[in-house]
Order: sequence, then structure tokens, then C-alpha cells
Amino acid sequence: MKAINKKLWILLLLLTAPVMALANESNVHLDKAPVNLKNTASIQRGAILFASRCLACHSASYMRYNRLMDLGMTEAQIKKGLELPEDVKLGTIMQAVMDTNSAKLAFGIAPPDLSVIARSRSADWLYTYMRTFYVDTSHPSGWNNTTFPDVAMPFVLADLQGTQTLQVENKNGHEVKRLVLESPGSMCTAKSAICTDGYDAAIADLINYLVFMSDPSAIVRYNLGYFVLGFLFVLLVLVYALKKEIWKDIH
Repeated sequence: MKAINKKLWILLLLLTAPVMALANESNVHLDKAPVNLKNTASIQRGAILFASRCLACHSASYMRYNRLMDLGMTEAQIKKGLELPEDVKLGTIMQAVMDTNSAKLAFGIAPPDLSVIARSRSADWLYTYMRTFYVDTSHPSGWNNTTFPDVAMPFVLADLQGTQTLQVENKNGHEVKRLVLESPGSMCTAKSAICTDGYDAAIADLINYLVFMSDPSAIVRYNLGYFVLGFLFVLLVLVYALKKEIWKDIH
């Protein structure tokens, strides 16, 4: 009997674990990501940034280069923009440059595949995460993150945003944490509390691409939806006219 009760408690803990994890993440303030899948130029810029900065360690095993043609990019534009070698075929998947074993040795954990990261984490979480890295010399990578504390990932976009530090202030007995930009990067035009100009726009493009990559057929479905709704509207008008014609002699 005790063994059964113990198993029930373990099962209950396993079922409630995801709920508790979500509750912990809900304590983090998430900024609204300016996702716009109709802005194909933004998604194209995000794809280029993803290929140049993320594909070094992360794969996107469910995404093929030729899906970028759905955004209006030609084969030449894809190869040039993403700086692909001539022998790479556009039908291949987006594979990381670093192999899994080497990445695990370097970071202590294998970098996750990013194919559907926007669906598993949400666009708002990713948008906030990529803008909340700060210098932490006690951490192995030299970086930490307020959205994902003790993350193993180093801040690969530091040259674009610059270096942020975490400042903790005590206000009315409560700790208030804020990030301060100490050294602006190439996409930040001035020293300020946060970087809100070029870097934020670049991250918005990156998140736009990650959302697109998590469901590449979404744009096609959205465009097709307008045609379907238009067809149904015309059909409604025709059916209503037919109904009037059939019932005119009765009424």
C-alpha cells in the first residue's frame, strides 16, 4: 500500500512539474515582440543574422534553405546573403558548423536545435532573452542573463549591443534589478540605460525569422485564407440570391 502511495506522489509531482516551471518563468517580465510575418524584408534580415551568428552552434534540422524562397528570395540571394559555400544545396537542412560533441565540451551542454524554439519558448520570451545578457565574471562564459539565469550560452551578439551590467537597488525593502548599458556596441548609437535603437530592431528581425522558421507554411496559409474567405463571401451572395429566386413566388 505504501509503495502504491509513493508511486502516486511521484506521478503527481511529475504532472505538476511543468506547471511549476511555467509559474517560475511567469515571474520574469517579458517584453512584447514586434512579430510581423507580413514583413518579409524583416524576416530576410533575420535569416541572414541567424545564419551568421546562430548557425555556428545551433542547428535548425527542420528547416531547409530553400524555404526562404517563400519570402521572395532567389537562389542567388540566399547563397549570397547567408554566405553559403557553392557546394551547399538549398534543399539541405540548416546544420550547425560546430558538431554536437565539440559544442558539449565547449559549453558543458549541447546547444538545442532552434527549428521550433519560437513555439516552445514564445516570441516574447526570445525577444526579452536576447536583450537581457549582462557581464558576470563569476560565470564560466563571462555572461549571464536575467531572463534565463545561469544560461550556458555566451553572448554572441555582444559586439552589436555592447556590454550591460546588472545593478541591484534597494527600494522600500525590495530589490530592484535593472540592466545598464556600460559600453555601447556597433548597433547602439549612445550610452544609455538600455539599447533601444539598431540592436532592438535587429533582434526583432531575428525573432521574426524564428517565428517564421517554426512554421514556414504560416504565410502561405494566411494568404490562402483571404482567398477562401473571399470565395465564401461570393458563395454566400450567390446562395442568398438563389434563395430569393426560389422563394419569390411563395412569398
